[in-house]
Parts: sequence; C-alpha cells; structure tokens
Amino acid sequence: MTAEVRQPGRSDARDNRTRILAVARAAFAADGLDVPIREIARRAEVGPATVYRHFPTKEALFAAAFAAPLELCSTIVAEGLAAQDPWRGFCLVLERLMEVHALDRGFARAFTSLPYFTADRDRTMQMLLRLIHRAKSAGALRSDFVLEDLVLALMANDGIQADSQAARTAASRRLAALMLQSFHAHPVPAPLPPPARLPLTLR
Repeated sequence: MTAEVRQPGRSDARDNRTRILAVARAAFAADGLDVPIREIARRAEVGPATVYRHFPTKEALFAAAFAAPLELCSTIVAEGLAAQDPWRGFCLVLERLMEVHALDRGFARAFTSLPYFTADRDRTMQMLLRLIHRAKSAGALRSDFVLEDLVLALMANDGIQADSQAARTAASRRLAALMLQSFHAHPVPAPLPPPARLPLTLR
C-alpha cells in the first residue's frame, strides 16, 4: 500500500488566512503593533512562511487586520453626522470611538500614526470636522473646540491601564462623560458612569 499524502487545498489556505488574521488582530489589540510575525505564526499554529505566503509584508498584514475596524470607525462617524441632534451625534461619536480605542491598542496606534492608513484617516477626519461644525453651529459645542481636542481625548483614552477589558471599557465610559461635560458650551453637571477599579500606581 502506498501512503496517501494530503496536499493543502483551497479550504486549508482560507482557514489559515482566517486564523492568522484573527490571531494578528488579537495580538495587535492586546500588545500593540510590535508583535513579531514569528510570534503571530506561533499563536496561529502555522509557520512564518505560511504567514508571508498570505501577507508578503507586515504592512499587508496590518492593512488586512485593520480593514474592519477602519470601516467601523467611519461608520461610527457617519452615524453621528446622520443624527438629527448635532450634540447627540457628537456625543455618540466620542463615546463609541473612545470605547473602540480603549479595547484595541493596536488599532489606536495604527489609525493615528501608520502612513498607509492616511487616506482612510483623512476621510474620517473630514467627516469629524463636519460633525464638529454642526455641533458648534447648534450652540452645543464650545466655540474654541478644535479637532486636535478630540484626538487628545483619544490619546488620553488609549493610555488607560486596567487588568481587564471590562475595566478598560468602564474607565473609558467615565472618561468620555467627563470629556463631554468639558466640551459642552453650557455644561450642566450630570451623574457620571460608575468608576472602574484601576491600578493606583503607574506601570
């Protein structure tokens, strides 16, 4: 009898690609963008050559891994623009963007710094500028607010240190509420979301 050697088929290749992307997204979200390809291959239980077969460069892996989150970011801003109440739309965008950033360290860094996301980032920034203009014209957003203030809020949010995703999400919601009160043209004190349990010493 001759042993049958099973050759990898198209379904195996699709499965490998799907698993590599899932592992890469999780790795970048938890540990940032510096995770080596060899480590991603190890976690995906494939060889580095298999990763490079699907994604010839790390940049190609980044682009594929963050395609869905980038689309989500644009969708969030578009929903804010579609809201009838400009201030409510602004609040929705800030709250949801901060939550996405709090849960995904890799996406936050990719979206704000990597050059091959420039076109996607610029389109989203243009929508954000329109959102800010609407909220200001409605008299709800303070007149001296600038786009960089929103970026500053996201940078602060990205620095949240917590021992679990639940704690990061809770801390992000409270920070968003504090930010929104400071951004309102005529702030009215309102109850904040519950505080999160966070480490009291810097790491």
